[in-house]
Amino acid sequence: EVQLVESGGGLVQPGGSLRPPCAASGFTLIFSAMTGVRQAPGKGLEWVSIIDSAGSTHYANSVKGRFIISRDNAKNTLSLQMNSLKPEDTAVDFCAKGPVWSPNSGTYSRGQGTQVTVSS
Repeated sequence: EVQLVESGGGLVQPGGSLRPPCAASGFTLIFSAMTGVRQAPGKGLEWVSIIDSAGSTHYANSVKGRFIISRDNAKNTLSLQMNSLKPEDTAVDFCAKGPVWSPNSGTYSRGQGTQVTVSS
């Protein structure tokens, strides 16, 4: 059974950083593309980052240059390093199995999410 568990969210000031991990079980991360997805208050789901099985990465324009997605293969854990955070990054952040380019449609596995709030 595929399970994804996010943690490490919280309240951070603008300009700060967070690195919420996503622990995976039931499959091996290195063989799967993974997607960072978020949902801001009152908005739909949006993909923010994707890492494929070869390690190639893709970023939404809104986070390009600030976020870095990576895998820890030994721990079977995905991480999203979030730097230079802005209030508009406030959202519930999820990790999802597969390349999820359209997270508001289709079926895919994702975790329960972790709240990231950027505020002074």
